[in-house]
Formats: sequence, C-alpha cells, structure tokens
Amino acid sequence: MNHYKNILPLEFDKIKASLKNNWKVYLLRGSGVFFASALLFYLSIYLGLWGKIPSINELKDLKQSQATSILDVNNQLIGKYYIYDRQSIAYNDFPQHLIDALVATEDARFYEHHGIDTKSLFRVFFKTILTGDDASGGGSTITLQLAKNLYGRSNYGPLTLLVNKIKESIVARRIESIYSKKEILTFYLNTVPFPDNTFGIESAALKFFNEHTKALSVTQSATLIGSLKANHSFNPRLFPEKSKSRRNVVLQQMVKYGYLEADSASIAMEKPLILDYQHFAPNQGLAPYFREAIKKQLDSILHQNKYKKPNGKYYNLYRDGLKVYTTLDNTLQKYAEQAMKDRMAKLQKQYENAYGKNKPWLTNKPGFELALKRLKKYQRLKASNLSEKEILDSLSKPREQELFSWDGSISKSLSTRDSLSYYLKFLNTGLISMEPSTGAVRAYVGGIDYRYFQYDHVSQSKRQVGSTFKPIVYTAAIESGMNPCTYFSPKAVTYTDYEDWKPTNASVKDSINTLNYSLKYALSNSINTVAVKVLHETGIERVIDQAHAMGIKSNIESVPSIALGSSNLKVIELCEAYTSFVNESKPSKPVFIRKIETNDGKVLASYTDLNPKQPVEKAYSDATRQVMLEFLKATVNEGTARRLRSTYQFKNDIAGKTGTTQDNKDGWFVGILPQLVTVIWVGNDNQQIGFSNTAIGQGANSALPIFANYLRALNKDAHYNSLTKSSFETPSDKVTRSLDCPPTKKESFLERLFEPSPDKTEFNKKRKKGIFSWLFGKYKDE
Repeated sequence: MNHYKNILPLEFDKIKASLKNNWKVYLLRGSGVFFASALLFYLSIYLGLWGKIPSINELKDLKQSQATSILDVNNQLIGKYYIYDRQSIAYNDFPQHLIDALVATEDARFYEHHGIDTKSLFRVFFKTILTGDDASGGGSTITLQLAKNLYGRSNYGPLTLLVNKIKESIVARRIESIYSKKEILTFYLNTVPFPDNTFGIESAALKFFNEHTKALSVTQSATLIGSLKANHSFNPRLFPEKSKSRRNVVLQQMVKYGYLEADSASIAMEKPLILDYQHFAPNQGLAPYFREAIKKQLDSILHQNKYKKPNGKYYNLYRDGLKVYTTLDNTLQKYAEQAMKDRMAKLQKQYENAYGKNKPWLTNKPGFELALKRLKKYQRLKASNLSEKEILDSLSKPREQELFSWDGSISKSLSTRDSLSYYLKFLNTGLISMEPSTGAVRAYVGGIDYRYFQYDHVSQSKRQVGSTFKPIVYTAAIESGMNPCTYFSPKAVTYTDYEDWKPTNASVKDSINTLNYSLKYALSNSINTVAVKVLHETGIERVIDQAHAMGIKSNIESVPSIALGSSNLKVIELCEAYTSFVNESKPSKPVFIRKIETNDGKVLASYTDLNPKQPVEKAYSDATRQVMLEFLKATVNEGTARRLRSTYQFKNDIAGKTGTTQDNKDGWFVGILPQLVTVIWVGNDNQQIGFSNTAIGQGANSALPIFANYLRALNKDAHYNSLTKSSFETPSDKVTRSLDCPPTKKESFLERLFEPSPDKTEFNKKRKKGIFSWLFGKYKDE
C-alpha cells in the first residue's frame, strides 16, 4: 500500500505536466488553425470569391450616377432627373467649417490614418464589446464609409457584416493609396446619403436650405453633417427638434477638436433651425408639368446619333449629370403658380356651391355612370367576364387613399367609385406665358397639382376655344380686304345649308336691335352673330388657312361654328397664334431649352442646334396686325375683359380676349402684354360637366382673374418693370384713320332694303362680294 502511495503522486505530477504541455500545444494548434482559417477567409474575400472587389485601376476612375439638373433662364435650379439625387462639386466649393464639422464628428483621426483607424477599432472592441460602453464611438473611418457609399453592401447570411467590413477595408486601403485626403473628402461629400433620398452635400444643401454648398453657414453645415448619423431620425424636415439637438452635438465636437471657439459655438447653438425646403422630385416642386414636357423633348434629343458620348453610347438622362438650361423664368413661374392656386381654390367653392344638391358628379347621376365605365379598372373587370354586380362590388371596396384638396392633402378610406366621384368635381387649368419675340416659354402651369393630376392641360389637352378663336376670324376678314369700319347687324340669322343652324347672343335685346356694330365693337364685346357673319363674308376656308398660317396645327373642321370656337385646340398652339399680334405678324414657335451641357461643362447641344432658325413668313400684313391689336386692346378697355381696368385697376398696356364655350364647359382668357403673351384655360376634365351658369363659368370670371393675380404680382416686382411698363406699337396714320368711326350706328333704309333676310340665308364657304358689299364698301380692295 505504501508503495502505491508513493507512486500515485508521481503519476499525478506526470499527468499534470503532460496536460499542461498538451494545453499549450492545443492552444498553439488552435490558434494556428484559427489564424490560418482567418487568413484563408480573408484571402477568399480578397480574391473575389465573395464578390468582386474593385481593383486599383477601377478605383482610379471613380464614377457615380449623377442627377441631371434643370436650370431656369437665370441659371437657377428648378428640378432634377435622377435615380439618385446627386450633384458633384469640387473641393474648393466646400466651406472649411463643413470639412471641420465632418472630421470632428465622423473621423477625428482622419488625417492620421491610412483608411483604417486601428486605434479606434481597438477602442470600440474593448469598450463597446467587452465593457458594454455604448458611448465609445464607432470605428468606421470616412474612407471606410466612402467605400460603403460607392459600392454598397451585399447579403451573405450570418457573415454579412463581417464580409462587408473586410471588403470595405480592402477598398479603403486602395483608395488611400491612390487619392489624397482632399480627394477622399471630395468623393465622400459628393456621394454620402442625406435625408429624403438625397445624395451628396450639394443636393442636400439645395434641398434643405436652398443654398449652394459654398454658401452654407456653420449651423447649416452642422445640421447636414449631424443627419449622417441617422438619415431618418435626424431628418430636419421631419424631426426639427431632434435635428437641432444633433446639430449642437456636432458644434460641440468642433469645439472639442479645436475647430470652433466655445463662444462661437454657444451663439450658434442658440440659433433656431430654419429650413428653406425645395422639392426636386419629378412630381413635386416648381414647374413639374414643364419639367415633364422637357423630359419628353430630352428623351428625343439624347437619342440622336449626333449627341452620342465619345464611347458611342447615348447619354443617360438619369445618370450622366447633364445640365439643361431652359427658357423658364423661376420667378414668373412662382407668380403664375400662386396666381392659379389663389383663384382656383375660390372658384372651386363657387362652382360646387352653385350646383347645390344637383351636383353632376354624384354617384347617382348619369354622367357618373359614363365616367365609371371609362375607367381602366372597370374595363379590366369587364374583360374578365364579371357580371355588372360583381364589377360594382369590386369597385365599392374601400381602401385608404391620399387625396388632393385645396386645404392640403387628406387621407380617407374610399372605394374606387367614391374616389371617382370625389375627383370628378375638381376644376382644372392650363397656363402658358411666352415671350413673343423669341417663343421662349417663361411660365408653364399644366394643371392644379401634378401629384394628383398628371394630365398636361397645356401641351396634351385639346378643348373648344370659344370666343378666343374670333380674333382669327377677324384677322382673316381684315387681311382679305374688309374695312375695319364695316358694320354688321347683331340680329340672328338661320343658315339653311347647315341644318337651319341659328347662332344667337346672350342678350335677348339683339333680336329687336336696330343698331349695327362695327368690327371693333363686335369683337371687343364678343358678339356671336356678328362673328358668324364676318366668317360668312370672309369664307370658311380662308379663315382656316389663316389659322394655320398663325401656327395652329390641329385640324379645324370646315363648319360655320368655328367662328364661335367649336374647334378643339391646345393651349400652347393658341398661344403661338396670338404671339403674331405682337411679333411683326409672325407666330413664335414655343422654345423650352436653351442649351445642354455635359457634367464637365462642355456644350452638348447649343441653342441653335436645338432651335434651328427657319424663315417664318408673316401670317398677315402689318396693317392687319395693327388693326387687330387695337381691337384686342378695346376688349380690355371697354369690352368683355374690362374688369382688368374697372375691378383690378391695371394701368398697363394690355390687350386680350375672353372665351366661353357652349354650356359653359370651358373658360378662357388670353392676356397680351407687349413682351409677354399668356393663355389660360379653366374647366372640368370631364367634358360632360360644365359650370352651372355663365356668370361663374365665363372666361371673364373663371380664367381672367388668374391673369389678374399674375399681373398684380409682376407689377409689384420692380425687376419686371421692363415687362410691365412696356408699350404697344403706335398704329400708322392710315390704320388710325381706318378705325375712325363710331362703335355703333343705326340701320339705314337702304341697308334694310338690300341686306339678305335676317331669318334665313345660305352660308358662303368662300369669299363673295355681294351687291351690298359693292355698293356700301364693306371690302377695301388691296
């Protein structure tokens, strides 16, 4: 027993020594296996087995998708086309306090490390992981963040974070070996994501503060840099108080690292957070309809072979950072949009109240049923062979919807049927302002709100133009030789060759009127019966030819009702026609784009490339133009648009024409300044629904006030004095003498004797000189 007692301790000692030696071996072997596995794992990432890593050569040519900028006539940004809202700028455009705020907050040792801050990584490991200290900060450097911003991250399951971090560290090392610290900061600030899906400091500065980066204040820079920690949580638009608090943390970091004096920081931290938020998304912000019209033009332009890139590929509107210089005037556009909103919100209430309980857009009205059956959703269900009951059941299921209202967007639970009824009631509008001498489009309002009504009422919609067509009829008459002092009876006539069509005037007393009206009086007061008689004397085909010569492209039906504006035309082509009255009798083709540049400032397409000058013939003589301008001035001074003088008290030189269509479906106004022509339409998109009465629906009440609001804003802005205080040309002595006659006169015995019966007559499609015309000089031979 004693023998075993002596042996056991020795054996235990041997076993203990063996275990001790084996533990070291196991640890050594385990460590070797771990490090070998880690090395192999790292090499597998480095060699691209987990996805390709950009090479040094690829990193030398860093390119990112950049937004195409849309600039106004004063080179102010009005919108962008992009996949990522990004605009690149140079290092010299960064204010020093922006760089300081970034470094102090995101990477205090930025100028000391080479892409990976080992010291910070160890700090994060020991304090955050081992001690649970969340305040220890992050170990990601600006260069690592840049690598992530440039190439994003992929999903690798449980190893996602580890694989991505290693890939980013490899890229960061390569970036640091190629680029200087200034270049890295430039890349970073041009690519880093800011709130509201905005990429790069320039886009963020413009979006949140309406300032270029170089003009940012210290507090503005701190606000944007502060948002990088969490784009949503520190979004200054959504969470201003949290954003301000984070801004102040950035300012404190700047003090901590010696970039800002404590006193200056204290003053800055007391300042309120003030935004000047700009919408650049396609369906928001200034001039969205104009930007969409521009996009369609650019799609065509950029697919022409002569505008290809040096590598033979077409430019991409959403990626290549082009600059598109347009003709739009940012300020005029703001005035036009506000003028429209102010009037349309009030008019909508008048419109709805005037119908009372008999609203045609309600679900139990015949017009609603027709509109419902035109819906694409209804037609799809019908094509699926569903019964009418099944279709209606499907269209009656409610869902939460964001809806337009003049008091701001609202959210309601509505079915498709209820939603249709809701939107059927809204009036819409279209407005365009053009510079007559060049055709430059200065303002363009395609509808009341692009987010909800994307149909463009300037370039897409065609509506009956009403009395705004009458000046074209009168122009053709004067140009064909009719004396401006020709008089016509306003009495209604039945035209037997057109199914006994009998146009009338709004005033009943014209049927017993013994006065004859001069052309000037008849046009300025928009007398229907006289307009038809002028067309009758001139000839339908001659009037149609005159319309086309003035820039009208749409088909005009050869019927006498065109004298009253039965033709469907676009707002933009009517505007083109009216420019001829203040542009030497020549219609001006609308111009949208001045030039296009590449992102490095090279001119891709110049004005002359985009708008080749073509000889434009006069649509009529100078004398005719001067006569017609006097007629249109009279419309404002004493005719249907006289409220511009009486109600609005405008002293400007203004000419114009109101227009109202049958059953008050459309209201029009054309406002002419010597250097600006504006055409406005108002109506319901559903042409079966008009205004309930003429008092509300006539162009003088629906469309003219928009022009009045617009002109009032222009008159208040001294910058536009050259526009608002300009004068019309003085008519020649010959023209002045030709207009020297009273507006009305009584019918003579001979006129009553020789004039055709006022009850029935045939319509002359071509110009004819009757005995009366020959005897009494209705025509003045050229």
